[in-house]
Amino acid sequence: MSHRSEHPGPSTASNSLRILEIVARFGTGTTAKEITDALQMPPATAYRVLNALVGDEYLARTSDLRGFALGHAISGLITAATPPTVPTAAHTVIEEFRSGNRFAVHLIMFRNASLRIADEDPDYPLQSAFEMLRYPHASAAGKLMLAELGDSASPLPRGPLMKLTQHTLTEAQLEGQLAEIRFKGEASEINELAQGSASLALPVRLPSRPAGAALCLSGPSERFTTICEHAEAARELTSRLAPFLF
Repeated sequence: MSHRSEHPGPSTASNSLRILEIVARFGTGTTAKEITDALQMPPATAYRVLNALVGDEYLARTSDLRGFALGHAISGLITAATPPTVPTAAHTVIEEFRSGNRFAVHLIMFRNASLRIADEDPDYPLQSAFEMLRYPHASAAGKLMLAELGDSASPLPRGPLMKLTQHTLTEAQLEGQLAEIRFKGEASEINELAQGSASLALPVRLPSRPAGAALCLSGPSERFTTICEHAEAARELTSRLAPFLF
């Protein structure tokens, strides 16, 4: 009686990742033979996966067509997996602004239409970090980013938006609020991300360039008016931060 193997071979996804790892390790010009030798992979399997990776631009052929290099599509994966780097000079001016203020000051970067926590206030950590990253329509930083995307070719969220609280923005309100954010040059949320919290987000950008980050002032919702009193000082800080970050 014949039996199926209890140890099936690597999947196509696994082979793709293994090949990408070899090209990343060996560098530009890695040949198909080097890949098959390193992975002990049948040539037919390797060529099938290589052609698919080239077609999807995860790999690119070198100019002499003899080898391979990492392609444009892989840069998005690398960027997403790499934590944002905040220069010491930028961190220093943020810390100076934090001192003496009894509310949180966070720096949130925009990367590939998503939010990344770049410099979290150590004294007042983010209480709803997962929700902020997952549901940008519910946070001040996220709405600021979506307002920037709405002014570009990038798509805005479609379909029903997750309601985190009874105050969370709905899809019917999205376009109107984003237009208001673009007009005012700032975004805010009160009890939208989490009940009892509020935040004001100001764009960090170079002149005549889209915002690449948000400076967020956050605290209890009952203190939102007090937080807003620091908006002008925070705007001055964003002007100082931009040359360090971009």
